[in-house]
Amino acid sequence: MPREWDATTYDSLPLPHLGWGLRTLGRLPLRGDERVLDAGCGTGRDTAGLLDRLPAGRVVAVDASVRMLDQLRTRLAGRLDRVEVVRADLTEPLPFTGEVDAVFSVAAFHWIEDHAALFGSLASRMRPGARLVAECGGLGNILAVNAAVAEVLGAGPEQRTWEFAGVEQTRARLAAASFTDIDVRLRPDPARFEPGGQLEAFLATVVLGAHLDDMPAGDRAPFVAAVAGRLAEPVVDYVRLEISATRA
Repeated sequence: MPREWDATTYDSLPLPHLGWGLRTLGRLPLRGDERVLDAGCGTGRDTAGLLDRLPAGRVVAVDASVRMLDQLRTRLAGRLDRVEVVRADLTEPLPFTGEVDAVFSVAAFHWIEDHAALFGSLASRMRPGARLVAECGGLGNILAVNAAVAEVLGAGPEQRTWEFAGVEQTRARLAAASFTDIDVRLRPDPARFEPGGQLEAFLATVVLGAHLDDMPAGDRAPFVAAVAGRLAEPVVDYVRLEISATRA
């Protein structure tokens, strides 16, 4: 299973994910009575917005992190009668019954290295004609941050933590998984942070977690500070991969 998260700190941060979620939800056509899979739902910020769009519908909220799902249950207390909460790896057969009418995902797919398996797994749970609308980190995402990490750690093999896919690569993977009406785009979307430790907190919780997991506790804060100090400005240079496709 993927790594665990500090869900409480994650939820307290001024996340650019909020804008990504609103933008992605705006691309998803809904009547309001569908069953929708929120793939990589995290703490449920975007699940709440999805429920607002589904007054007569239901959400299957899937994530691999126990802590994220615990936070989601707290956030959506009182609305869980319309939410099926599932802990699962999105590249494996998904452990819920029936099909969904749509799949929605924000800032999750780049944490999964095998996108071919991911799209195949999602397609297997989508009814014919169901819509996939998602966004994640894409080709060129956080290049400056990764360069700063390399400077701090010194020369060496790149640590493969994410899959930042490009447009044509993603189109081919979706087509191979039986998707049609495919629209894939890259959108530069840098996130700027305020002084006073906001950038460091964001890097430690969201971006550098996989590096910090392998470090002694005493080395983590100096590492994060060193990476932040090598950035030209308090900006995380995001590039978003926006996906729309239909299950054939």
